[in-house]
Amino acid sequence: MNGQQLSKRLKTVARYLQKPISFADIGSDHAYLPCYVCHDNPESFAIAGELNEGPYLSAKKEVCVNELEEQIEVKLGNGLEVIDDRIAQVVIAGMGGPLIANILEEGKMSLTSVSRIVVQPNIEARAIRKWFMSNDYNLVEEAILEENGHYYEILVADKGNGRENYDENSLEKQLWLGPHLLKEKSIAFQLKWTDAKNKKLNIIKQMQQSTNPDREKIKAFEREIRWIEEVLN
Repeated sequence: MNGQQLSKRLKTVARYLQKPISFADIGSDHAYLPCYVCHDNPESFAIAGELNEGPYLSAKKEVCVNELEEQIEVKLGNGLEVIDDRIAQVVIAGMGGPLIANILEEGKMSLTSVSRIVVQPNIEARAIRKWFMSNDYNLVEEAILEENGHYYEILVADKGNGRENYDENSLEKQLWLGPHLLKEKSIAFQLKWTDAKNKKLNIIKQMQQSTNPDREKIKAFEREIRWIEEVLN
């Protein structure tokens, strides 16, 4: 597998897989991630799960071209129904946070052998943090990176106490901004939330010009802007 084919965000996701690697990539998109991981780690095993036939056939072709049929099984199925007890880790990347949380919720009966979940939501990571907390997955690591003008968060959770890395006094803020990301406050984190703050200020300005502004929504945005300012200052 040519590593240049893989995006920076997926290479970062791959770093959080623990050896010995046996993982399922849900919504695998050409099976690029399983091919990259299995090419680098000849002992590893992956299931590439796809919901629709087109991407499923593309994933099968990619696995075949890379001669990785012994290590990667491509399966057609809905969400976590493609996994079995050979799988110890699950990756879901490149979807919205609420959709990822929904996939985890609908398929949670399939997670009995899964010790680690690595997700990369495109938006609304808060929905996944809430799911981890409610389902006894401890959020052990988080990363944030910029690629092609977009900011991506990566969340890594292991089976355990779902509330371990949270402080009850600032729970809402941590669920939104990420407890580990809040501690690190990396450059990418600061840039993402500066941008988000400016967008929220513009939205409030537009809402206030409306004949019937939604006061509750404005109040919620103002609270979030205060949180961002507290963190960035």
